[in-house]
Amino acid sequence: MEKQQLPNSTLILVFGILSIVTCCCYGVIGLILGIIAFVLAKKATALYLENPELYKGYQNVKTGKILAIIGIILSVLSLAYYIWIIAYFGIEGLQDQQMIEERMREMMGQ
Repeated sequence: MEKQQLPNSTLILVFGILSIVTCCCYGVIGLILGIIAFVLAKKATALYLENPELYKGYQNVKTGKILAIIGIILSVLSLAYYIWIIAYFGIEGLQDQQMIEERMREMMGQ
C-alpha cells in the first residue's frame, strides 16, 4: 500500500512560516496564523500516531508546529509591546511627534 500525504501538512508548514513573517503586523495576524497552524498540527500528529505506516509528510507537520510556536511567542511579545506603547503614550500621543521625543528623553534620563 502506498503512503498518502498527511492532511494539511503543507498548509501547517506555510502557516508556521507566515506566523513568523507576520508577527510584526501588530502581533494579531501572526498570532492567528500560529494558533491555526498549531491546532492543525495537533490534529495531524494525532492522526499520524494512530497509523504511522499509512502517512508521509510528518516532517512538515513537526517543522510547522515548531515554527507556529515560535510565531505565537513572537506575536505575543509584539502585541504586548504595542499595548505598552499605546498605554504609555496614548493614542493621541502617538500622533504628536514632539511629545514622543519628550517622553523618550524622559525615559533615557536626559
